[in-house]
Amino acid sequence: MTSPDSDGLLAEQLLRLTRRVHRIQKHHLERRDLGITPAQSRLLRTLAHWGSPPRMADLAERLEVVPRAVTTLVDGLEASGKVRRVPDPANRRVIRIELTDDGRKALGELRAARRSAAEEILAPLTEEQRGALGGLLNTLIDGAPVRRC
Repeated sequence: MTSPDSDGLLAEQLLRLTRRVHRIQKHHLERRDLGITPAQSRLLRTLAHWGSPPRMADLAERLEVVPRAVTTLVDGLEASGKVRRVPDPANRRVIRIELTDDGRKALGELRAARRSAAEEILAPLTEEQRGALGGLLNTLIDGAPVRRC
């Protein structure tokens, strides 16, 4: 069993690691000179996993942000030619967001930047340690099973 102090230390370590991951990923993005912010990168990745172009409200819900934040991200990505607004064929009042060819190309660059950032972050670990870390992270991501009385 862990003590509250050790749990607090673990929480602090996780927060520090998260900040470090963001900092290194941002550095790798900037080195590729894509002109894409981490938030825009997240929106592009989210768009890539959608079967058909989503509505902005759908993106806001998936990204867990307010719709205005998505509008700002889409405005920037549209200005750089990475996404475009398209009318919904079933409802002309609805606008959907789709990736452009430039957006798909940028996604490839983003994946490469994330991969090189991950290599930098994981460099101090052996293969065995990486495997153990992966298992531990999966447990934390999935969460503990709910105990029923």
